[in-house]
Amino acid sequence: MAKPKKTPRPKAETPRGFRDYFGAEVTRRSEMLGRIAAVYHRYGFDALESAGVERVEALGKFLPDVDRPNEGVFAWQEDAEAEKPGDWLALRYDLTAPLARVYAQHRNDLPTPYRRYAMGPVWRNEKPGPGRYRQFYQCDADTVGSGSVAADAEICAMLADCLEEVGIARGDYVVRVNNRKVLNGVLEVAGLSGDDKETERGIVLRAIDKLDRLGAEGVRALLGAGRKDESGDFTDGAGLDDAQAEVVMGFMQAKRDSAAETCARLRELVGDSAVGGAGVDELEQIGALLGAGGYGPDRIEIDPSVVRGLGYYTGPVYEAELTFEITDDKGRKRNFGSVAGGGRYDDLVKRFTGQEVPATGVSIGVDRLLAALEAKGRLDDRAEGPVVVTVMDRDRMADYQAMVAELRAEGIRAEVYLGNPKNFGNQLKYADKRHSPVAIIEGGDEHAKGVVQIKDLVLGARIAQDATLEEWRDRPSQYEVARGDMVAKVREILELYR
Repeated sequence: MAKPKKTPRPKAETPRGFRDYFGAEVTRRSEMLGRIAAVYHRYGFDALESAGVERVEALGKFLPDVDRPNEGVFAWQEDAEAEKPGDWLALRYDLTAPLARVYAQHRNDLPTPYRRYAMGPVWRNEKPGPGRYRQFYQCDADTVGSGSVAADAEICAMLADCLEEVGIARGDYVVRVNNRKVLNGVLEVAGLSGDDKETERGIVLRAIDKLDRLGAEGVRALLGAGRKDESGDFTDGAGLDDAQAEVVMGFMQAKRDSAAETCARLRELVGDSAVGGAGVDELEQIGALLGAGGYGPDRIEIDPSVVRGLGYYTGPVYEAELTFEITDDKGRKRNFGSVAGGGRYDDLVKRFTGQEVPATGVSIGVDRLLAALEAKGRLDDRAEGPVVVTVMDRDRMADYQAMVAELRAEGIRAEVYLGNPKNFGNQLKYADKRHSPVAIIEGGDEHAKGVVQIKDLVLGARIAQDATLEEWRDRPSQYEVARGDMVAKVREILELYR
């Protein structure tokens, strides 16, 4: 009789394009989300938490990177093998499409305008790469129900405030603003208006949006026959002739020294196009509103090269770019690039209601922002761990638990060592791996005397690394204090490193 085959053990590895996050990383993200949420709240936005799964029809045609397999989303069909298969569902790829569904579903109970912010993971079924994951966090704020460009200007100002709130210094970023109406006017001049040119327009939009990554030459190739990337993959182009491509390239290079000069150049490019002229008018209004609020070109500027790739934008679009240089994996110097973007999408809610509902909003890439702060050396690699109460006598575990209870009651993070207490050195190694600032020691002698030993692990590590024997003697890193003074001494030590 043949032996039954053993079930192979599962591989202990994350799926391609995903990663795990540990203690300090999760803490830093939570702190950043809290700071951004505080800015959103200060501007009068309310929190919203929507479902992580949507019906595919709720996402509609507004899917990212439609040249990718499965149209960019992770989707499945409920009861696919049943006689009557269920709905097609998908993990949300952003937080904007769910907002449109939420507003359409609950609009009678919501104020108009409705100002909301949302934070959470999103999923993209895209080709992963260095720093490009299939699951990442977004942090959005949107105003639904206002067609005023004042709403767009406010979003841009709020975005600038968020960047500075999380630690991006003024001068290290710029919020760039454009208007899709202006681009539509340029495309009209280039002969790309009309439903029969929808495919070509989509390729042009995505090509312009990749200017910072591909450069002018790469974008020019996508406007024409197409482009082959370094891996050999070929992306079909828009098939524009030279004259049409030059009109589009002229739009991308229309930025001048001042907003007024840039808008004047854009008026020349859009010619008699009514939609293009309206877009330039809106850019001028946004510039005036931001100027009145003290947001000058050192923080926010008009830049025609900003397009945003998603097809649902209908008016102003904006993007936050970090301007400092970093070194990439191949040792090359390059700008860090975009960390946030958004724009006006007046047609998205209309898909559900049949009525146009104006809306505008922004999405911040939290993981990108964290990577930027790390590149600037503004993140502490070692998060503060808990105070560790060591175990010298396992029969007195209740005493040690009482110690951590006292510390926790005073708001101090603390834990009892729960491993094998036989080797005391291993307990201190554990505390070091946990980045613990303090260890508490109470053996039988200390218990009899009513004292505890408190070891300053941060100072101890510094002394061991840098100090001479004389300095070691002058700077003790371990203290004996009365049991009743334990909490006060621990707090005193912790304050030294905050």
